[in-house]
Amino acid sequence: MRRRAGVGAIQKQKLELEKYKEKGSEIQENQFQQMSRQLEVFRENLEEFASKHKNEIKKNAQFRRQFQEMCAAIGVDPLASGKGFWSVLGIGDFYYELGVQIVEVCLATNYKNGGLITLEELRTRLIAARGKAKKHQDITNEDLLAAVKKLRIFGNGFTVVPIGRGKWLVQSIPGELNLDQTLVLQKASSLGTAWVSIGILIGDLGWNETRAQNALTHMVKEGLAWIDTQDAKETLYWFPSMFQECVAAGQ
Repeated sequence: MRRRAGVGAIQKQKLELEKYKEKGSEIQENQFQQMSRQLEVFRENLEEFASKHKNEIKKNAQFRRQFQEMCAAIGVDPLASGKGFWSVLGIGDFYYELGVQIVEVCLATNYKNGGLITLEELRTRLIAARGKAKKHQDITNEDLLAAVKKLRIFGNGFTVVPIGRGKWLVQSIPGELNLDQTLVLQKASSLGTAWVSIGILIGDLGWNETRAQNALTHMVKEGLAWIDTQDAKETLYWFPSMFQECVAAGQ
């Protein structure tokens, strides 16, 4: 007959387990403290690097992107705080200034595009608006996306709508696009035509006529799409926010 473990043996095993737990906790605490010290050293080195290369970070788009990637790697957001060391460097000023200019371009064009503009058109207009004085500062799509992200503090009036691989629309009017409206814009972008029709939405997206008509009707009402009845076969719905993109593509 198998003997049961005595009370003393059970207590001994319990004490050993507690010792293992204590040792494990001690090791974890030491590792955490070591990692914290390493991150602090990284942060100090990053601040020193930023101070030394401040002008190049602001002027060179590729250098700026690499700097942001270094910041993200250790959980530092140089744009998040308006105080302290990062504000002294003025790195965030580039994006705040860019944000103001984005608002100006969007307000100047929303009467014809309904508050939607492609990131490429926005970039082109910003470069022209900044003029020769800012010509030495490159502006990339990543810069625009970062600046628009900061504009979200004003509510849902400014947001980015993905319409394809590497393609975005900047929305500058209150209210979010629903899924169907976003799919319509993505379809128009993928076709490279700046327009769609009910037939295309039914055939390519598998929608019924009611669903397609409702989405397009709402977009026309909001000024996001224009109706074209000149086609003999079917009504076309054009998106002025994509006109320049199609012209650039040679459509």
